[in-house]
Amino acid sequence: MGAPHGVRGWSQLWSFTDPPEGLLRHPRLEAQRRGQRLMLEIADSRLQGERVLVRFAGAEDRDAAARLTGLELSVLRAELEPPPPGSWYWHDLIGLAVVTVDGTPLGRVDHLIETGVDDVLVVRGERERLIPFAQPQIVKKVDLEAGRIEVDWDAEY
Repeated sequence: MGAPHGVRGWSQLWSFTDPPEGLLRHPRLEAQRRGQRLMLEIADSRLQGERVLVRFAGAEDRDAAARLTGLELSVLRAELEPPPPGSWYWHDLIGLAVVTVDGTPLGRVDHLIETGVDDVLVVRGERERLIPFAQPQIVKKVDLEAGRIEVDWDAEY
């Protein structure tokens, strides 16, 4: 979460939802800082240009908003809509094993990078690989239950 905005308890949020204002569909957010978790209820919100502004319940002034700066916010899993068929939330892909179509293990998804065209899987195994999440050209199958992603990718890349 970003810095306070104004003097009445508003905070700036950097939203990673698509579109950014999608975050405002959720009435409460889970907040974390150094392993501590708390729930924050959104009292008011608005979009200002590309910025998302919120005022959380109990944050009535700039000092209260300043104490929230630096929190990492997330939507509760139970409040997320299921993704459309053939789509996944990034956090569902992190940790999955990545194997080639012939069964060669490449490692596990460490994180993803948004590039604007195709997102990129950062796969860590005996070395790090950057694999475009291009379906169906490269990513052939995502099997959450089996915990693996099958890719058409040369193990030498």
